[in-house]
Amino acid sequence: MSYIDGFVAAVPTANKEKYIAHAKLSAVVFKEHGALKITEAWGDDVPTGEVTSFPRAVNCGTDETVVFSTVVWPSKQVRDAGWQAIMADPRMQPEQNPMPFDGKRLIYGGFEILQTE
Repeated sequence: MSYIDGFVAAVPTANKEKYIAHAKLSAVVFKEHGALKITEAWGDDVPTGEVTSFPRAVNCGTDETVVFSTVVWPSKQVRDAGWQAIMADPRMQPEQNPMPFDGKRLIYGGFEILQTE
């Protein structure tokens, strides 16, 4: 069964081009280690809710934009092995591919895909 990782981050709006460069390199590495598809989405209509919302979840500042990303894997087993390899890959080390956002406010999780249409 396919598996998906989802990510939400607050990226400084001024770092959009840096984020795109980071995402492009990361996508190459993820695919080399088994990912099937990577989607990066820059927030366009992401309202701040009264109780919960994407901006509240990542403590998004007025000078930041919410980014939503997904990585599709063929299975959880491939994902788990892929993540180990990705974390060890020199191209993903902060010195080589620094995150252009505060990683402490990144939210992510892995999900079993129930249905796609």
